[in-house]
Amino acid sequence: MLHRRRTASCDSTFLAWSDLSHWKTRGVLLQYKYFLERVGKQRLREARLQAVDCLILLLAGICLGTLADVSDESFGFMGYLYTVIAVPLLIKIVALRSFSLDKLHYWRESASGMSSLAYFMAKGTVDHINTIVKPAVYLSMFYFFNNPRSSILDNYLVLLCVVYCVTGIAYALAIYFEPGQAQLWSVLLPVVLTLVASKDSKFTAIVGDYIYSKWALKAFTIANARRSGESFFIVSKFFLHYYQPC
Repeated sequence: MLHRRRTASCDSTFLAWSDLSHWKTRGVLLQYKYFLERVGKQRLREARLQAVDCLILLLAGICLGTLADVSDESFGFMGYLYTVIAVPLLIKIVALRSFSLDKLHYWRESASGMSSLAYFMAKGTVDHINTIVKPAVYLSMFYFFNNPRSSILDNYLVLLCVVYCVTGIAYALAIYFEPGQAQLWSVLLPVVLTLVASKDSKFTAIVGDYIYSKWALKAFTIANARRSGESFFIVSKFFLHYYQPC
């Protein structure tokens, strides 16, 4: 009985103490600013790694632009097929580094009151630089060696949407899988989804509406076909005007 009273008095004494540290958790905006500066400095330290990523994209643009044949019958479909496989694969591997390597730090700081929203938004804001730059880096070589009918702006806008989409997929893979499994899925998904989207079947007709590869291939082909149609109309009009009837 005496022990219980002493325990109760000790509990009431400790519970009555006030927090003398006067610590207040920062708001989401202040945390976002802090993480934005930290992630930005981290990306600057990885400048050599970013340069290697751009070099790989340049080499991919040269190789795929040279290998793919451009013809009026196919509207450069094979070149776009290679692009929808290669670029998402490379972008996913790059985007995995944003969350795969920092899981332990994230859980540790999250337990201390860190805002997950501020952390994710800061990572996404810095990675949007890659989302804007990487399609231009790839197209600078692919468009020069492949020379499709469509304008470079049309190709850039389509590829920008593809890169934005696959970056989000890579974030989900990095969060929910281990690094090795996430890399395996990042390599497997672009190949399988693009092969499924390029086939004409009942299964593709049902599943294809939920696959980014199908929409990307459609957008590339339509942009190329539209410019090919304009060229055909201009050439036909020129010859009709040049060879006037007798």
